[in-house]
Amino acid sequence: MAEVASYSACPACAAAPMAEQIAQNRMAGKGNILLSLPSIHCAGCISAVERKLVSLPGVTSARVNLSLKRVAIEADENQEAADLVEALAGIGYPAHELDSTTLSAGAADKAARKLLLRLGISGFAQMNVMLLSVAVWSGAEAATRDLFHWISAAIALPVIIWAGQPFFQNAWTALRARHLNMDVPISLAILLAGGMSLFEVMNGGEDAYFDAALSLTFFLLAGRYLDQRTRRAARSAAEELTALEVPRVTRVTTEGNVTTPVADIVMGDVIFVRPGARIPVDGTVLNGESEVDRSLLTGETLPVAIAENTIVSAGEVNLTGPLEITVTAAGRDSSLSRMADLVTIAEGAKNRYSSLADRAAQIYAPGVHLLAFLAFVGWLWASGGDVRLALNIAVAVLIITCPCALGLAVPAVVTAASGNLFRKGLLVKNATALERLAEIDCVVFDKTGTLTDGEVVPGALNALSADQQRLALALAYHSAHPLAQALVSALQAHSVVPVELTQIRELPGKGVEAELDGVPVALGRAQWLGADAGQGTATWLRTASGDVLEIPFEDHLRPDAADTVAALQKDGLTVVLLSGDNDAAVEHAATGLGISQWHARMRPEDKAQALTELANEGHKVLMVGDGLNDTVALASAHVSVSPASALDAARVASDIVLLGNRLGAIPDARAIARSARRRILENFAIAAGYNAVSVPVALLGFASPLAAALAMSTSSILVSLNALRLRGSATEEDK
Repeated sequence: MAEVASYSACPACAAAPMAEQIAQNRMAGKGNILLSLPSIHCAGCISAVERKLVSLPGVTSARVNLSLKRVAIEADENQEAADLVEALAGIGYPAHELDSTTLSAGAADKAARKLLLRLGISGFAQMNVMLLSVAVWSGAEAATRDLFHWISAAIALPVIIWAGQPFFQNAWTALRARHLNMDVPISLAILLAGGMSLFEVMNGGEDAYFDAALSLTFFLLAGRYLDQRTRRAARSAAEELTALEVPRVTRVTTEGNVTTPVADIVMGDVIFVRPGARIPVDGTVLNGESEVDRSLLTGETLPVAIAENTIVSAGEVNLTGPLEITVTAAGRDSSLSRMADLVTIAEGAKNRYSSLADRAAQIYAPGVHLLAFLAFVGWLWASGGDVRLALNIAVAVLIITCPCALGLAVPAVVTAASGNLFRKGLLVKNATALERLAEIDCVVFDKTGTLTDGEVVPGALNALSADQQRLALALAYHSAHPLAQALVSALQAHSVVPVELTQIRELPGKGVEAELDGVPVALGRAQWLGADAGQGTATWLRTASGDVLEIPFEDHLRPDAADTVAALQKDGLTVVLLSGDNDAAVEHAATGLGISQWHARMRPEDKAQALTELANEGHKVLMVGDGLNDTVALASAHVSVSPASALDAARVASDIVLLGNRLGAIPDARAIARSARRRILENFAIAAGYNAVSVPVALLGFASPLAAALAMSTSSILVSLNALRLRGSATEEDK
């Protein structure tokens, strides 16, 4: 019986448990393969993909996960990934192979689930202990009171020890590194409240504060979980770029073509790349002519013709003709890997951004410890050495100053603002994105797919006669070139019927030639047909009479692009356009949008350098882009936005994803971010005011640990209610 191998298709948009299982299977020697399939989006896609794959020889099963846009396939070990790619492309689902070993399980998702479990159990325990406390507060007799205290201890202590682990572990790590963070006073307050309660119960005391310790744990976990929810969508864009590298290549040898891991390829090897495949290495063309799609690397909307001695880069897609390429760099030395390294560096710089909560914690934590210590020493001296009284007051100070309100100040606002933005079509992925968005004074746009819809359409078709339109359709129908396919769609929409042609032949990098009633006709590049190429995007038609006619193409701006740019400029923001497209196309778009600062033919490193220069001039830059060539710039910017239609790696690199087609949500997002920043500062003021009133009360001994816990809970609720004010629309002063 043949060994069964497992295959998977995904869009490099979410590494999750399935990717982890695939990686584990590969380690077990099952020969797993990962394919990108970004266009799957509905139940019809699921059915079509599964039916097609199961119908292939050697495939035993196929299972689609729509939320991950991934299909897992079990097939015989001899089944090639390239055959699966070709089969999926044949039914309209373009795919390419990824390296599953570079994708890991979502650690953020696991952490969020663990936090939610701890939160639920601590809340359940808190409610039960509070029910027991009601009887004690109501005047239960000594024996009943002690029994209820011991039951409370049996419930609370295991929960506190288990549910509080995130705080205890972080506090211990900070103390080992000889510095303080917010988790140190939190851990002290929880442990002392629990410890004092156990001490009181063991000595027959009237008061125990297990409910206070559990309340602390519950509210603090709630803040931590809200914060985790905003973070778990973020994942390394560098990991995604690395996954785009093709794990296997076809090497040309004297014995024939051999499939081999890309890690075994060295400089000087010759590889074969079939039409439709992604180029896996940097190199020069040894044999063959074709066209390559460089949109992932440069953002150029049109394929580029290549021939012998042309330099090609990893990540480009070979479109029309087979190629033999001499390798100049592969694996970690390829241009795609270098781009991933640039993204890693940029992400590291962004992660060093210090949030408002972090800056507040640096000041707050030492102050809390000092106050509690002074309270203990002062009352120990004032009471003549009564350790129990001094410790009770110190615990009350720790509880009443425990930074629950401060811990909720930012997550509560971010969660409320994120919900508001989601309703406007924006998904916030990074916890500090809103704070950074409120600071921007410059917006940099990519052109293709961001300000434009990314699809070229033929213009001035009415300039062609009916016979010329029929000829153009017949020729374009036999070409795989994107311009030809766009021409076919436009002419078919006008119910044009093609003429009958003979001797049809597509020439890679040039166009299509044929005969009409024995007379040569053609559709293709201007240089090939002897025409003078203009500045814009166009294809050229040679008719039976010998005339060569231009068919221009246009890349349409999004309907609200001009209004969005105008709104940003009205708010006093500098707007810049950076694109990898040609000068004429970029200038045309910039003029139509009223953007005076624009740059064309920019490679990924050029865009990143431009953003660095803007930052050096003191600007806080918002980058809006959608392509792989924008990934480094998105990661480098102060804050970044990408459309939902963007390449997976670009979406991962960005802080905010634009879910719909409405660019007008970007000015709205800035207004909401400014409002969110104000709410955060208001929450800090609420927390500071609460401490200004409650701390003296605790220091003077007027608050028991239980009263301190109730006061702490009240401040946390006030902070949460203030955050909910963001559910309304942003005011004019926020814009």
